[in-house]
Amino acid sequence: MKKNFLEYCFNNKFEQNKEQIKALDLISVFYKKSLVTKTNFLQFFVKKNKKLGFYLHGDVGVGKSMLLDFFFECQSTSKQRIHFNQFMINVHNFRHDYKLQNKDNSIDAFVKNLKKKTNLIYLDELQVTNIVDAMILGRLFKAIFNENIKILITSNLKIDHLYKDGLQRDQFLPFISIIKKFCIEHELIIDQDYRKSGISKLERFFYPVNEKTSFQISQIFRQLSREKINNPVQLNTKGRIFTINYFYDGFARFNFNELCSVSLGAEDYISIAKKCNFVTINNVPNFNDDNVDQQQRFITLIDIFYDKKIPIMISANFNQKNFTSSRKLTVPYKRTLSRLFELTSPNFNIK
Repeated sequence: MKKNFLEYCFNNKFEQNKEQIKALDLISVFYKKSLVTKTNFLQFFVKKNKKLGFYLHGDVGVGKSMLLDFFFECQSTSKQRIHFNQFMINVHNFRHDYKLQNKDNSIDAFVKNLKKKTNLIYLDELQVTNIVDAMILGRLFKAIFNENIKILITSNLKIDHLYKDGLQRDQFLPFISIIKKFCIEHELIIDQDYRKSGISKLERFFYPVNEKTSFQISQIFRQLSREKINNPVQLNTKGRIFTINYFYDGFARFNFNELCSVSLGAEDYISIAKKCNFVTINNVPNFNDDNVDQQQRFITLIDIFYDKKIPIMISANFNQKNFTSSRKLTVPYKRTLSRLFELTSPNFNIK
């Protein structure tokens, strides 16, 4: 770790908010303690009770990811920063590929392979919505901690609220026990959304969906894609074929239903993000309990576009003041709206 972590942060113009400073100090102390080894008779006790993870949660836009990014950049150890969705895809891909090769595809094998590459993992935006993930997370994180791999985690949810009301949640509870045993949990409370700071106008967010906004969004897209030719592309994700019908050399245009009313998931959205420099999404609806599946896909889509830094333009049946949500997804959807605000703002540059 660099000589003076807090000094490094301030020299890089990290905002000196007292709650963020407190969190930074806690993370720094945690990490130093996680590196301590004992050679006396207390060695077993220390190892057994050693904290190997820091779980930072809080409301949208309070600077969780920004804060851990600073800390992560200070570390000189072998490390990996990855969005939680992508991390779980990597787990499933490893197990699938090794099974085809008749190799050991167990979770322990994945973690031992991971240990060869990194001593510190930063998992951004942990959110569990997939029952397949939920069923293996306990075993996965137990193996990770057994290998003495340190973990940094951000989430909008308290540990006890993860996968709340999820299918077969009783089988997910061992994961909660493991995380609480090996991680320090801290809530970052700041009454400000940093993603909205300094942004006064949404130049690529059009509301409501009508003839006027449809014309405006089409006009802007034509200007952005001028001198580019529409060349539809087909994406193959593990045998699932998805066609981007309107694709102009990195500039893509979709209707909401194309992306979120069909059986697409995180891997498909990552494939789309790899192809696109800019995305337009038309006719995004308001959400309720009747279209919760579409809302979940939309949340995943925006998470991935945000992680990949893909600027977007949308037309929607809601704005920042009159949106609705399904009851199940109210908390994660707040993050989505905050990210939409940023991704559609003039401060988020088009590549």
